[in-house]
Amino acid sequence: MNMMSAEEAVRLVKNGDRIYIGTASSVAYGLLEALWERREELDDVTLMGGLLVNPCDAICEKDFKLMTYFMGPTERRRLRDDGFDYTSFHLSQTDIWVNETARPDVAFFDVSPPDEKGYMSYGAGGVALGSFVRAAAKTIILQVNKNEPFVYGEKTLIHESEADAIVSYDTRLPEAPESPHDDTIDAIAGYIHDRIPDGACLQFGIGSIANAVGFRLKDKNDLGAHTEIFTDSMMDLMKSGNLNNKHKSYLDGKAATGVAFGSKELYDYLDHNEDVYFLHFKSLNNPVNISMNTNMISINSAVSIDLTGQVSSETVAGRQYSGTGGQLDYVKGAQMSKGGKSFIAIQSQAGEHSRIVSSFPPGTVVTTPRSEVQYVVTEYGCVNMKPLTIRDRVRAMISLAHPDFRPQLKEDAKAAGIL
Repeated sequence: MNMMSAEEAVRLVKNGDRIYIGTASSVAYGLLEALWERREELDDVTLMGGLLVNPCDAICEKDFKLMTYFMGPTERRRLRDDGFDYTSFHLSQTDIWVNETARPDVAFFDVSPPDEKGYMSYGAGGVALGSFVRAAAKTIILQVNKNEPFVYGEKTLIHESEADAIVSYDTRLPEAPESPHDDTIDAIAGYIHDRIPDGACLQFGIGSIANAVGFRLKDKNDLGAHTEIFTDSMMDLMKSGNLNNKHKSYLDGKAATGVAFGSKELYDYLDHNEDVYFLHFKSLNNPVNISMNTNMISINSAVSIDLTGQVSSETVAGRQYSGTGGQLDYVKGAQMSKGGKSFIAIQSQAGEHSRIVSSFPPGTVVTTPRSEVQYVVTEYGCVNMKPLTIRDRVRAMISLAHPDFRPQLKEDAKAAGIL
């Protein structure tokens, strides 16, 4: 085993290198700290990852360039920086991002302690892109972290012999912030809950609404999971026996996921847990694979939705806020599934502003086109948009808006000639 200090390991980084640093719950923060100490020696170095949660100087400051495929709170600090860039792609096309956009020279992986044969796991967040990054990068540096769970699945392992350097650095994994909960979120969760049958296979997007749905499902039986993000609510359902993955039709008996993002309890639960099966995003988010699950239920959130049903889920006031992610992968895959349903859930207003809008402001990105949208849910109801004409969609969207905004939305729709 090629063990060395973090300071020695980052000496392998050269001017002009492009470095993959991790995703969500699996980021090599120890190596980043050591790399920061070399900032005055290095030129034109780019860090690359996604959904970066914990701040650190190497990511937040401008000494290194930063590229992301999904904006997290740390990336947002660099939004107006000339050295920052974002790429839009569906997570089912992760291999394209790695090989054609990121093109990593160096990979920093936060990995589990090795087993008796010298294999280490990419952990809670590393499997999603790990095998593609490993194949593309010329230099592999492993950060062994005792808190990184050893997970099972497809291409989840890397051997010590594949590393150019191995560093020991134990740090608590990044945790998802607590989801807010109020009567509005509870009402939305209730509408979705009522449309989830026993035996359904679940996908939860990031956000409070999906989590609220998850924690309400203790009255449902024989649930399954096929989800890009594995959450605390899914762990809770597995512990209670409600989610047993018996009737999925694809990877029966296993909860399929790409990234786990939640609490320390969740990461401990995943360690050596053969009931949870990790897959890289190209396979996990392939709509055809998603559709193989019977009664596939996809629950995703949005920033705003226009009157014709176009969904914006990643920009706020024309600025990138999150990412394209896997929303459309699951919207399509769920509807292709036998008995499947796709939900876009949104609170009807944010502060004094309606989130059901007549038209999007300049710079707004459409994440899911209206032609793909099925159920739209607010605290005022749940409507299947798929079979509706444009005029009926407009009426339905107005009915889902807060009552205070409905008269203006109706006027705007008439002025636009869509009502």
